[in-house]
Amino acid sequence: MTFDELKNCKYAVIGNPIAHSKSPQMQNAGFEFYGMGSIYGKKFVEKEELAEFVEFARKNLNGFNITVPYKQDIIPFLDEISRSAQMSNSVNTVRIENGRLSGTSTDGVGLATALQVHFNKDVEGLKVVFAGAGGAAQAAAWYFACNGAESIFIANRSLSKAEQLASALKKAFPDLECDICELADGEKLSSFLQRSEVLIQATSLGLKAEDNAPFDFDVLANISGLCVYDLIYKETELLNYCREHGIKHANGSDMLLYQGAASFEFWTGKKAPVEAMRQGLENAL
Repeated sequence: MTFDELKNCKYAVIGNPIAHSKSPQMQNAGFEFYGMGSIYGKKFVEKEELAEFVEFARKNLNGFNITVPYKQDIIPFLDEISRSAQMSNSVNTVRIENGRLSGTSTDGVGLATALQVHFNKDVEGLKVVFAGAGGAAQAAAWYFACNGAESIFIANRSLSKAEQLASALKKAFPDLECDICELADGEKLSSFLQRSEVLIQATSLGLKAEDNAPFDFDVLANISGLCVYDLIYKETELLNYCREHGIKHANGSDMLLYQGAASFEFWTGKKAPVEAMRQGLENAL
């Protein structure tokens, strides 16, 4: 494994895939705002290469982000993680100080801020459906539960992962309404949506043009007042369906922006220049 792409970097994002990531353009706009230069790169990493990357980072970087599919896999390599990251079993941001790796998750606050900006929805009292139960969904679900969400429904391709998340949430928050179903269970998913305000599309389906739809979009028919947020930050089949059927919707670009701003502050201790970072992101999209 070579690290030539990162030879001039102090920060980076890793994942598989990674070519689509616009984090470098966004984060570098923030670093340049403070006169620190373009010091953020990206690196494709296979799962079996994580240990090698972490040792490189420990010696050469000040921090890094983790995207799909390694938000859980990275945890055993870290020296410490925040309580929220521990609860959600998900880390998307690592700070490196004196060779020590500290992990946290900024996904929850990033998503919460985006929902407020786009839909004027607060987490407290929120009724929400997550399509998918991966790292981003887990981090966001825990953040929502910790901040007073009323109902969290989880639909996933396989029930086991959804069951694990729902069980842990209910144990920690006995008053939380929490239920699960398979993504293919249209009847139950529809009942969740009818009782909710927001649908979060948190699977990776839609990143590639050849991807199948994450679920049958017909379940969205005749549900009034539902807002749809797709964590993928480009146009997807789901967002096109919402546009055609008059459903309020947004893509994941603002979640990326606000979770990135929180990462920037976690690394640097400086206030994130959000508008500069937004411009960098918009220029890249």
